[in-house]
Amino acid sequence: MDIRETHEHDVLVIGAGGAGLRAAIAAKEGGASVGLVCKSLLGKAHTVMAEGGIASALGNVREEDNWRVHFRDTMRGGKGLNDWRMARIHAEESPDRVRELEAWGAVFDRTEDGRMNQRPFGGHTYARLAHVGDRTGLEMIRTLQDHAVHEDVEVFMECTAFRLFKVDGRIAGALAYWRTTGEFVLFRAKSIVLATGGIGKGWKVTSNSWEYTGDGMAMAYDVGADLLGLEFVQFHPTGMVWPPSVAGTLVTEGVRGEGGILTNSEGERFMFRYIPELYKADTADTEEEADRWVGGDRKNNRRPPELLTRDIVAKAIVAEVEAGRGTPHGGAYLNIAAKRDPEFIKSKLPSMYHQFKELAGVDITTEAMEVGPTTHYVMGGIKVDPETAETVVPGLYAAGEVAAGLHGGNRLGGNSLSDLVVFGRRAGLAAAASAKEQGATPDVPSSELESALEEVNAPFARDGGHNPFGIQEELKTVMNAKVGIARTAEGLAEAVGDIRALRNALKACSVDGGRAYNPGWNTWVDLHSLLQVCEAVALSAAAREESRGAHTRIDFPETNPELVKHSTVVRNEGGRMTTIKEPLPQPPEELRTLIEEGV
Repeated sequence: MDIRETHEHDVLVIGAGGAGLRAAIAAKEGGASVGLVCKSLLGKAHTVMAEGGIASALGNVREEDNWRVHFRDTMRGGKGLNDWRMARIHAEESPDRVRELEAWGAVFDRTEDGRMNQRPFGGHTYARLAHVGDRTGLEMIRTLQDHAVHEDVEVFMECTAFRLFKVDGRIAGALAYWRTTGEFVLFRAKSIVLATGGIGKGWKVTSNSWEYTGDGMAMAYDVGADLLGLEFVQFHPTGMVWPPSVAGTLVTEGVRGEGGILTNSEGERFMFRYIPELYKADTADTEEEADRWVGGDRKNNRRPPELLTRDIVAKAIVAEVEAGRGTPHGGAYLNIAAKRDPEFIKSKLPSMYHQFKELAGVDITTEAMEVGPTTHYVMGGIKVDPETAETVVPGLYAAGEVAAGLHGGNRLGGNSLSDLVVFGRRAGLAAAASAKEQGATPDVPSSELESALEEVNAPFARDGGHNPFGIQEELKTVMNAKVGIARTAEGLAEAVGDIRALRNALKACSVDGGRAYNPGWNTWVDLHSLLQVCEAVALSAAAREESRGAHTRIDFPETNPELVKHSTVVRNEGGRMTTIKEPLPQPPEELRTLIEEGV
């Protein structure tokens, strides 16, 4: 058997972004020995690409803000499909988690009286996002990484996990390989926390980096965990559209939070046309009122329509382009220079200033940016317990983007970062407590190890098979064309058939060379996960026959009030992927009133 290296821990955390690092820290605090596996280098997690801020009802800028308003905004933004228990926990606990980051050394921007500053973001009633310019995620990772290292968490970098194992129905370990050498390594563990992020690399235009191939969701599904709400994939309204080499690169919502406006090719500020009834009471309907808000009179004026939720803004941009009012490269103009002076822009949005200057030759202090929707985030993922983050597989936990429940049908900007630390901590503590209750770590059966090794080595034993890079490109084309912002039954059915054909083609792939530094083999391994999760997304989208949040069906354009009571679950039944309509827990009466009528 080709395994020369084995490590044993009470808790193994797979993924070293914000959720994984916070889970590892919590597990150490819970008295567990902890291993942390990351696919890339420590510090290069996707969390660093979250730029605008971390959402938390601190009340530093608007003292009226509190957990109840944050909870209401999250539920409304998620179109009622959030797990209300997770939304409440998140709103209640995020202030403590943000203050904790500050105590650990995170250097947030300050108000004039020295408190953490907070900026407005789409869908949030008040200015709620604590931030570090437009580099908030980077500061979070720096802080959490430093704390985890000092807690003596054992880190395994450039190590890809691809298979989980159970013994007597409980999680028992994971098989991985070193990306640099191709050598296999077995991790034995009493509990495992998955924090592997999302699935954006399934689409052609995405803000996501190469690591986002659905690894955690696929591994969890393979050992019997349920997947939930995967029809809800968020297309961030503002990604770069030009030049082609950087298409999809994120343009932070902080640009709009600091006063940036959206216009079409005719110079019209078009978002005033797309204000839904639900948000009319909170949203400015004239340029004059919106400008007063940007000018500083935020307490007595409604927020600009550019700060509606991401699903609304993304669909509005698409509608403008389809109506022939798009920019030369198929997007909209985002202009902050029209509302803010150059020094303000450079101080508040330094990364955006350099990004456009270096990648597009655009000076955002004097010129408008061209932006358009980009695949950004998945609200769905592994179904978890709202209190402990445990899956239906005993000993297996999930936190962060890989987990489902908190965000419902659409995530509010900034809620992702507070999600990471709130539920990363809960997952780590629960995993450590569960591990303590176990006896000796069981041995993974050699027959299962041999089967996994035979499967992952199979491409080297074939000659003249399919090229994994070709399959990867075909998948992106299918997902962009048929499982994008607007969907139909016909297109989704075709997508499912196409993905299944690609999965069969993957079984006939061949890879040359050895396992060390082999990008073809790495891509083949990634595609096992990505194809599986993309099929689950297409099946879930076909099952939800309505338009809600980030899920738009051209053939079912209206929202169905009955479907807010159900979630779409994907389950592995005897090797067959099935979708199930499952009742969604409903909030108690006092919280329902809060959501519907306001605070």
